[in-house]
Amino acid sequence: MTVALEDLNRMDLADFEAAVGGTFERAPWVAATAHARRPHATVTDLHEAMMAAVQAAPRETQLAFLRNHPDLAGKAARAGAVTDESKGEQASAGLDALSDEEFARFHRLNDAYRTKFGFPFILCVRRHTRDSILDQFERRLQHDAATEFAAAMQEIFYITRLRLASVLTGDGMPQVAGRLSTHVLDTHAGRPAAGVGIELFELAGGHALRIVRTATNDDGRTDAPLIGDRPLPIGRYELRFAIGDHFRSRGVRGGDPPFLDIVPLRFSIADPEGHYHVPLLCTPWSYSTYRGS
Repeated sequence: MTVALEDLNRMDLADFEAAVGGTFERAPWVAATAHARRPHATVTDLHEAMMAAVQAAPRETQLAFLRNHPDLAGKAARAGAVTDESKGEQASAGLDALSDEEFARFHRLNDAYRTKFGFPFILCVRRHTRDSILDQFERRLQHDAATEFAAAMQEIFYITRLRLASVLTGDGMPQVAGRLSTHVLDTHAGRPAAGVGIELFELAGGHALRIVRTATNDDGRTDAPLIGDRPLPIGRYELRFAIGDHFRSRGVRGGDPPFLDIVPLRFSIADPEGHYHVPLLCTPWSYSTYRGS
């Protein structure tokens, strides 16, 4: 259930904390500080006020706040002893379904990180694939203490922005979602290609995990974005287009078997809040692509 910002601005402290206190992990004092600064003109203003409360806190309070976050794929998360917000976020990246080998790897990384920095590894996992999470883990372990503290605070910004956007409505909503789209142009016929089967896969750990199966409409596009209304997880992907079936349905002979059957396009996403448009221009014997808008 979401709350309108104008209603939130009128709430007493208890109701205000109940509505948005969970957006900052086990830190109701952040909501209390924001409550004292009402009214907030936009949802973005509210988030900035809450982040400002964290950034203005004494270093000991900041460290205690960071230490209240659970390890990624840690024992507490595996046992379900984390907040509902953290549980849902870790599940979104598949961290609740790791093999014993994967769990052991996360456990080693968590221990190494805590030993070096004194707080858990913090990452907005909704903005990453599982492979990207592990890449970030390895990379950030090389940071010095000051750099990593700043990195953790930046991830707190991303995590809490998403959480706040999920529970509030109102003016000035923060930009938290990206968009992945495609279209297919049959350049042999000089028109959009309708009815082309499309599959989207996340490439992870040497495997291809299917995310979406759909088909193009009469405009050569899909009726809905391949990914939308959420961040685009940073990582590597593959689109597969059933081009052979399309040209067979048109009675165009491209060979037997056809020269092009399933056309794969591999690409990467680096901006979770960006728009990635990955089209396919094809004939029975050739294809091309580009990043569109």
